[in-house]
Amino acid sequence: MPRKPALDDPLAPLTLAVGQEELLLDRVVQQVVAAARAADADTDVRDLASDQLQPGSLAELTSPSLFAERKVLVVRDAQDLAADSVKDVKAYIAAPVEEISLVLLHAGGAKGKGLLDAARKAGAREVACPKMTKAADRLSFVRAEFRATGRSATPEACQALVDAIGSDLRELASAVTQLAADVEGTIDEAVVGRYYTGRAEASSFTVADRAVEGRAAEALEALRWSLSTGVAPVMITSALAQGVRAIGKLSSARGGRPADLARELGMPPWKIDRVRQQMRGWGPDGVALALRAVAEADAGVKGGGDDPEYALEKAVVTIARAARTGSARR
Repeated sequence: MPRKPALDDPLAPLTLAVGQEELLLDRVVQQVVAAARAADADTDVRDLASDQLQPGSLAELTSPSLFAERKVLVVRDAQDLAADSVKDVKAYIAAPVEEISLVLLHAGGAKGKGLLDAARKAGAREVACPKMTKAADRLSFVRAEFRATGRSATPEACQALVDAIGSDLRELASAVTQLAADVEGTIDEAVVGRYYTGRAEASSFTVADRAVEGRAAEALEALRWSLSTGVAPVMITSALAQGVRAIGKLSSARGGRPADLARELGMPPWKIDRVRQQMRGWGPDGVALALRAVAEADAGVKGGGDDPEYALEKAVVTIARAARTGSARR
């Protein structure tokens, strides 16, 4: 059976994923790995950060195996590869090894452009993974996610979901999956409203709202309830980050009507009004400290600490203190 053209084939010798949207980049990797394992269940997968691909190591990773097993090699942040490693990759893609799928994740832009150009010249299968900064792009993403699940959702439902969740694609994708699993028939705006109203106390956004409002006890209560009902810790850190960043963005924006600020900052008008109420008492030092606390919690829940729950509790308390004082100290 003839192979598909490289542009359509996840088993192409070289796949180039270009952009900075982590969810889309991860999906490219997952697609290649799934295709490889469908062809060979014993596929060997190596997922490497740019600093892990040392000069000379690519030759070892791509050397023939006694068992002729299929391999997938993933190189993340390829734009940050050292010059000698870039030379190795360029030499390899000029003469790739059969049964090996190399996946390069590249942020795009000027940095590492030589490797980007070389991969394209070599006929790489390229997948765009742009950061979705516009609300219209996120709305299109939600519609596509519903189509991918085989479910029907009204335009109003899709818009309501974007308004409720915000800009995090992982949370939007998770929400679509959950609605598709929980709800029968067409998903409309009323369904979205009932879903989030009925689960408000378990929502990661409730944790974030209470924290940025300085209501530490209520935020901790919502946090514990969320964790006990299965909300993923990474969703909570994402919501905390969105809440603090929204305050930082609005506090640095020039005054204006909610509709004007909504266009400038990429938020729905109702959120402008909410953030304005939440930002009382906040100052630049408090925002900076809160963002550091979120970053530490995010690292803690992704394996950098022994107790994700403690990492989240610490962040919530720090953010709530910053909300009350504007310049909380550890």
